[in-house]
Formats: sequence, C-alpha cells, structure tokens
Amino acid sequence: MVLDWEMVFKLCTALLFGLFIGIDRQLKQKPLGIKTCMVICISSCLVTIVSIEAFQKFAGPDHPNMDPMRLAAQIVSGIGFLGAGAILRRSNEGISGLTSAAMIWAASGIGIAIGTGFYVEATLAVILLILSVNFVPYLIKWFGPYKLNQRDVSLKIVMEDHGNVTDLIRTIECKEDQGGETKHIQHRIRRLRIKDLDEGRHRVDMVITASEKEYTTEIYHFVRNIDHVISVEVENL
Repeated sequence: MVLDWEMVFKLCTALLFGLFIGIDRQLKQKPLGIKTCMVICISSCLVTIVSIEAFQKFAGPDHPNMDPMRLAAQIVSGIGFLGAGAILRRSNEGISGLTSAAMIWAASGIGIAIGTGFYVEATLAVILLILSVNFVPYLIKWFGPYKLNQRDVSLKIVMEDHGNVTDLIRTIECKEDQGGETKHIQHRIRRLRIKDLDEGRHRVDMVITASEKEYTTEIYHFVRNIDHVISVEVENL
C-alpha cells in the first residue's frame, strides 16, 4: 500500500483549519470548542475523500449511477444534529448558541472543500469566517446605524406599594441626562409583565432594547435610582 501524501496534506490542513475555528470559539467560552471543530473538519474531509476515491475505484459499467459527492452531500444534512445541540434556550427565554451552530456547519463545509482539493477557497473561507465573527461586529458597533447596535436586556423590578408602574415605564423609555434634559429614546420595551406581590408591592418583568455601547451596570444603576424601586435584576439576553 502506497501512502498518498496528498490525502495526508488534506487531512492535516483540515485539522489546522478546524483548530483555527475552535480557538476562536474557545476564547469566547462557547459550547463549540477546539476538539469539536477539529473532529468535524477532519471527519468531513475524510468522508469527502472516501466518496471521491470510491467513485474512482468502483465506478464503471457495473455502477453507472455512482455519484462521487453522495457521501459529502449527506454530511451537510447529517451535521445538523450537532448544530441543534449547540443551540440553547435559557429560562429567561433567551436563545444562545446560534453562531456556534453556524460554525459547526461551516467547519463541515471547510472539511468538504479541503477533501475535494479546493485549498484556496477553504483558506479564504476560514479568513472570512474569523473576520465575520470577530472584527465586523466591532465595526458595526462603532460605525453602524443605531438600530444595528442594539441588544435585548431582561429587567426584573420590584416596586413599593405606592409606586406608579406607568411612571416607571416612561422613565425607562426616556432616559434623562444629568442636566435634566431628555435624550433620545434609548430603551424600547419589547415585552412587559406585571405581577402583584405581598404588601401591595409590584413585580415588573420586562425585556428592553438597549444600545450595545451602554454597559449593563449603567442600566442597573439607572433603574435602581428610579423612585419607588426596591430591587432590580438585570441580565443580558
């Protein structure tokens, strides 16, 4: 048996590119880590190589309908179960892991590209993926329009018995600066739930849209200093 160095090169390249994607996810402490990315990329490359080599080895008059990319096509659909496992729905109704699920699918695509010999395309794809999840969001954050620089924040507020929930909502939606002049609306309420507690107090749960440039601690102190607010719980979604 003669060792095919091109196949070795393909598998090693798949390992290297999977490592790049895994490091990016690992640095951000996401569910998709280094080992998972390398396994996905290497295995996708291997299955693609097997599919192509099997066609060259077994295709002929006895197998006229053999498709060299049939196995590779199944990778794209079969990898979906890993992506579904990376998507998490938290108790606060927030959804996380969508980017990691997309990166799982991308890692398999890169493995397929390497397995078929498209090295330049696979390299460019890795570079663009790293740029798209690391640098482009920061450019949008600093130079993009306001509506593209918003995030959802969950607020759980407990108010005194004589507090006015309507005034609370108006204050949150129209934030004031230190001079007392009203700024443009920075917080938009997307969901709202009000519940009565003991001793006439109120529990107000809401999801607001806030600017990416505004720290979560700023939102906490702003709401905490509103009249008649007893306690505040803030969480990024």
